[in-house]
Amino acid sequence: MSFLNKLIFPLLLLAGSAQAQNNSFTSISPGDTEQDIIYKAAHVTPSPRQLRWQQLELTAFFHFGINTFTNKEWGDGKEDISQFNPTELNAGQWVKTVKDAGIKQVIITAKHHDGFCLWPSRFTEHSIKNTPYKNGKGDIVKEVANACKKYDVGFGIYLSPWDRNSAYYGDSVKYNTYFENQLTELLSNYGKVDEVWFDGANGEGPNGKKQVYDFNSWYKLIRKLQPQAVIAIQGPDVRWVGTETGKGRLTEWSVLPVDEQQEKKIADASQKDVMVKPVVYKAGEDLGSRDRLKGAKGLVWYPAETDVSIRPGWFYHPAGDAKVKSGQELLNIYFTSVGRNSLLLLNIPPDTRGLISDSDVKALKDWAQLRESLFKNNLLKEFTVKCTNGINNRMLVSDQRSFWTTKGKDSTAVIEFESPAPVSFNVLQLQEDITKGQRIEKFLLQYFHDGKWVEITSGTTVGYKRLLSFKPVTSGKIRLVIESSRFNPTLTNVGLFKSDITP
Repeated sequence: MSFLNKLIFPLLLLAGSAQAQNNSFTSISPGDTEQDIIYKAAHVTPSPRQLRWQQLELTAFFHFGINTFTNKEWGDGKEDISQFNPTELNAGQWVKTVKDAGIKQVIITAKHHDGFCLWPSRFTEHSIKNTPYKNGKGDIVKEVANACKKYDVGFGIYLSPWDRNSAYYGDSVKYNTYFENQLTELLSNYGKVDEVWFDGANGEGPNGKKQVYDFNSWYKLIRKLQPQAVIAIQGPDVRWVGTETGKGRLTEWSVLPVDEQQEKKIADASQKDVMVKPVVYKAGEDLGSRDRLKGAKGLVWYPAETDVSIRPGWFYHPAGDAKVKSGQELLNIYFTSVGRNSLLLLNIPPDTRGLISDSDVKALKDWAQLRESLFKNNLLKEFTVKCTNGINNRMLVSDQRSFWTTKGKDSTAVIEFESPAPVSFNVLQLQEDITKGQRIEKFLLQYFHDGKWVEITSGTTVGYKRLLSFKPVTSGKIRLVIESSRFNPTLTNVGLFKSDITP
């Protein structure tokens, strides 16, 4: 470390967590040792847009369209769109409902696979302009965007690359131009867009040919028109966790390896602004372990999003009214998504009236109350903290805007918490300072009982947030052991909580 860095590092530590620098990608040189690669992995950090997205924790999907009225999940593009007429539509009710539940950003299905557009697109007749809704003068994308502005909620769009209505689909050049025209409308006419969400659905066009999507051109267009927007799933900023169950991996790394071809593409596009969607192998519990990094040509920050619907399907169906996930089920999902270093994208589909149904509203309220009750009181705030090789020990259980780390080059630590009176708890919360990177590989929680330390629970990765629940333990002497880390571990929060209702 240079003399200047020796001066600056302590100042940064005391000043608190800085915003993430744009270091979301790094190349690996042919001569790099395994230790070099691990060091580099420990210093890959989210871009500013990725950091903002991760800190949202909770976002919502609004699946709404002609499928809502045909009672289908996937339309074929041949629907009679005169059926589309939500006579009580209130986008403000949608957005306020999810905001009250703690959700901070929404995504509207501007166009699903059937090709029906919720805005009056100039490039197709298969749109809201040719429906009875507001006598053809409606624009639901605008209504949702305006509601987001009113309630200070992030706004995102889903635009299906597969369009089963378009005659251009299958003629790759013509269709990609058509798609870019529609994407430009959405990115130009509705103010700030915080997320653009593409899925990978792809079929044959009317000509019998499979469409080849020009994702790279679409990425460049988004970066040009809405540079702050994360590009999700079929995109370079955010990846799909791999299931639609609400369950993420037990070991979830946000830093993943890329191969030689991807490394070159990313480097050519600019290491400061990743423009290439890395290939992710969905199988297995671990995508970014030391073994996975050995053969990498580059490393990229590529965090996971976990999506699930509050109902059995993605669009509203009357038969699903009795099958809405309860507040308790949603709390379980919070633990297995946000609590496993992922963001939760929860689908809440409006009904044929154009409203979030009462059953969904109730479930969301119950969920919010359960989370508030569980996490309102960090029991460790009453404990003293001791870590012989730690810096900013008290910060772990306070509200200071800083972070805890270890001295020197220590990659392990034992942090002890002690209270005069024993307390009962059954939930552990950990958070790394991901503006410095994701580093912790293995940890365990213990309590002192009958003269010895007894393990309560353990885990691997932490990342933005890790939540673990267990049978209630009562103790006044507890310790967190960080057994392995890729570099000096960092933490912004350690919490113990108690609730009668836990996952």
